[in-house]
Amino acid sequence: MLFASLLSGSARMPSRSQPDTEVDDGLEAAVGQAIAACGGDMRSAIRALIVANEYLEAEVSELMKAVSHAYARGRFQSYSG
Repeated sequence: MLFASLLSGSARMPSRSQPDTEVDDGLEAAVGQAIAACGGDMRSAIRALIVANEYLEAEVSELMKAVSHAYARGRFQSYSG
C-alpha cells in the first residue's frame, strides 16, 4: 500500500515546507479544494483522501488480477518491441 509506505517512511517526501512554485501545477489548489470540501477540517480531508486512495488501490489490484488472468489465457499478445 503506497500510503502505508509513506507513513512508515519508506517513501521519502521532500523536507521543504513550501512547495516549489515551478513544479506546483495546481497541487496547492487541489489541496485547498479538498480541505474546503470537508468544511475546512484538515483531519476530515486527510481521512477522506486516505479512504479514496485505499479504494483506488483496491481497484488497481483488481484490474491487475484481471489483466494477468487474461494474459495467462492468451487473450493478450506480448509486445516484442
